[in-house]
Formats: sequence, structure tokens, C-alpha cells
Amino acid sequence: MATKIRLQRHGRKNYAFYPIVIADSRAPRDGRFIERIGSYNPNTNPATITLNFERALYWVNVGAQPTDTVRNILSREGVLLMKHLQGGVKKGAFDEAEAQRRFDAWKSKKDASVNAQRTAIASKKEQDAKQRLADEQAKNKAKAEVVAKKRAEAAAAKAEAEAAANAEATPAEEAPAAE
Repeated sequence: MATKIRLQRHGRKNYAFYPIVIADSRAPRDGRFIERIGSYNPNTNPATITLNFERALYWVNVGAQPTDTVRNILSREGVLLMKHLQGGVKKGAFDEAEAQRRFDAWKSKKDASVNAQRTAIASKKEQDAKQRLADEQAKNKAKAEVVAKKRAEAAAAKAEAEAAANAEATPAEEAPAAE
């Protein structure tokens, strides 16, 4: 029986979620599977991957063929590197402790890279929010100046109209008094 490590599509429209499963190669994409070993959520930034490392390594070692996307996921998580290192141990190139040391060094470097990416994304979001706030405050200030100018013009026009009304009323009252 040829086995595949593949993704099953779950979720809703425009928001897919993918369990990573071991399935017979003849089974349909979302059909029967042998074992679920993890999940992949591309909707987060960076994508969230949960994986049972030991079971994934077991299935790769017994010959399950991953699809292209799953191969990338397994490579990113270090399953394929561990398989490669175990091959070096079997050939006698180095011992198990050296293989584990190399894997741990790679994993710590990878984790640092992912954390740096997450902090960069978070700081960019924070800077964008500050920039939007500054832009909004500038727009509000400009709008307040325009409104204040219009109010001043309206107040000046009203004062002018009142002065003109007072000027018209004053000569009319003085004319009968003068007679």
C-alpha cells in the first residue's frame, strides 16, 4: 500500500484550514486517512504549523511520500533534516549525539529567525498605527482650522450686518429728532 503525507481541506470559504494526514494514495483528498499528524493554518502571519514530530519522522522513514506543500512544511519543521542526519548516523559519519547537537543548533537558529519575523511584523503594525494616528490628527487639525476660519468669517459678517443695521437705524431716529 502506497502511503502519502498530504493536506486535507477544512474550514470555510476564503478561510481554509488544513490537517496534515497520512492516507492511502488512492483515497480522495478529504476522504479516509490512516493518521492525523498535525495541522497547517495559512491564515495567520506567519503561518501556524503544529506537527507531531516523532510520528512525522516515523512515516517519512517507513516510506510515506509527502506532497509538495507537505514536503515544504516538513522541511521547515526539520523532519527531513532529522531523517538526513539519521542516515549519516547509520552510515557511521557521526554519532547520535552529534546528530542531535546539529539538529538542536539548526532548530534554535530557525526559532530565532521566526521570532525575529514575528517581532518585525508586530513593530511594523505598531508603526503603521502610529502613522495613521498622526495623519488623522493632522487632518483633524486642518479641518478645525478651516472650521474656525469659517466661524470667524461668519462672526465678522454677522457683526458687519449688525453694524450696518445699527447705522441704518440710528440716522432714521436722529432725523425726526432733528426736526
